[in-house]
Amino acid sequence: MACRTTNAMPLIAAILLAVVLCILSIFTGVADINIAALFNDPQALWLLAVSRLPRTLAVVLTGGSLAICGLIMQMLARNKFVEPTTAGTGQGAALGIIVITIMAPQASLTIKMLAAIAAALCSTAIFLALIRKLPTDQPFLVPLVGLVFGGFVGAIATFIAYQLDLLQYQDVWMNGEFSGVMLGRYEMLWFAAALSLAAYFVADQFTIIGLGKDMALNLGLGYRQIMLLGMTIICVVTALSVVTVGMIPFVGLVVPNIASRMMGDNLRASLPWVAGLGAMMVLASDLIARLVRYPYEVPVSVVFGIFGSAFFLWLLFSRPAHAR
Repeated sequence: MACRTTNAMPLIAAILLAVVLCILSIFTGVADINIAALFNDPQALWLLAVSRLPRTLAVVLTGGSLAICGLIMQMLARNKFVEPTTAGTGQGAALGIIVITIMAPQASLTIKMLAAIAAALCSTAIFLALIRKLPTDQPFLVPLVGLVFGGFVGAIATFIAYQLDLLQYQDVWMNGEFSGVMLGRYEMLWFAAALSLAAYFVADQFTIIGLGKDMALNLGLGYRQIMLLGMTIICVVTALSVVTVGMIPFVGLVVPNIASRMMGDNLRASLPWVAGLGAMMVLASDLIARLVRYPYEVPVSVVFGIFGSAFFLWLLFSRPAHAR
């Protein structure tokens, strides 16, 4: 009985922390809202339903989905130092949005999303093809190639935007922030959450993919099909996040590495923790972004980028205790 109680403590603590962060997110903002006002002030109830609650849900859905995408990409690339925004996927999605905006300025948000998905798929496929050429005994080359490739794709998008005076428009997609999220403006993120949930049911296949192509084929796994499924989940979720709230770097890098160091590489067991930890860390970053220059906001991508870049450098220079 004592063992069960001890094992349940981290889960209870995580749930309580998530609830506290959600409550703080709902009641943090320029307009003051308190619990008493919700029962006698229709304006406060309207603000909660239209702005505060959708924003909190968008943060949770984005953080959890991007964290799961990072974990899947690390399995596909067989490297723990990559994630969608450092491997060209996010930059490809932004490029797709700019291209479709130039070609069809009146395109709906759905068309822009499809263009972003297509461009993200192309850039991710190119990245995975590039790293297949790298020596397997040089794992640090993979994130370096990803950073260079992502920078290259981002530079193309910036050049096009500069030539056509769309730099401010591009910044909307490149800098992730939740201030514009309202009811009717975030619902596509539920589809991203559904895809992330679907990843749980094929977690074992992704784990086998992480062992290598030869091992997967020897075990009778449809290697190409699972790779395509993983790429689709990564690109669709990333594109939906970029279209809805912009690009938030390092979520898919930081969260899976923290989870793997605590729980190991059992993908099925770690996926719920990865999703929950991603949601909580993005929630905390969003709260900091709202409070650091109150009543103004800093993009959450800046806050998480600072923390994520420091953590990324720590990962590169650190070694697990058993390897020392």
